[in-house]
Amino acid sequence: MAGDGVTRVVLVDDHPVVLAGLAALFETLPGIEVVGRADDGEAAVREVALRRPHVVVMDLRMAGTDGVAATRRIAQDYPEVAVLVLTMFDEDALIADALAAGARGYLLKGAQQEEIERAIRAVAAGEAIFSSSVASRVLRHIAPTPAGSSLPQLTARELEVTDLIAAGLSNSAIAERLGVAPKTVGNHVSAIFLKLGVATRAEAIVTARDAGLGRRT
Repeated sequence: MAGDGVTRVVLVDDHPVVLAGLAALFETLPGIEVVGRADDGEAAVREVALRRPHVVVMDLRMAGTDGVAATRRIAQDYPEVAVLVLTMFDEDALIADALAAGARGYLLKGAQQEEIERAIRAVAAGEAIFSSSVASRVLRHIAPTPAGSSLPQLTARELEVTDLIAAGLSNSAIAERLGVAPKTVGNHVSAIFLKLGVATRAEAIVTARDAGLGRRT
């Protein structure tokens, strides 16, 4: 988020009516400014290069360069920019592709205004967020393994924090759960990302859940 507290957003959707509707919605949200629009993935990458937003709200299935390919390019070339998927499709393969490409959040069209606003602010702050149906799909298709067995590089405290990250808790919620300062949690999260070799919270969640973490709240 910018120093002035305004989150800059680029909207990407190949349906003009949807694009206009999203722009109109975001105009009503305090602290969120739409700085660009695109109707395909190639245009989305160009807008990111030009506008340098904090968040890209990305549709997935579009003519030309699709949202997954655009997300991958944005994550590689502009890792400071968070991609929040907003789509009507909740197919398992598409969800997996979007997360592997670097998306930090995945919402379905039809989400309430409050949920979209919360998601934008969350991914801008470096968190990952999913609609409940998407989160349940991700969890359902991860094979159970002994908790933490494949993450020996983490300390006991880092493993505990990773477990809570995988369960979907924010840094502030983790701090409250563990009775520590949010800054302490942030330091743990930075160390965890480094040790796991991930760059985003979404990647950390996938890695942790693959190791069997996050199955309790």
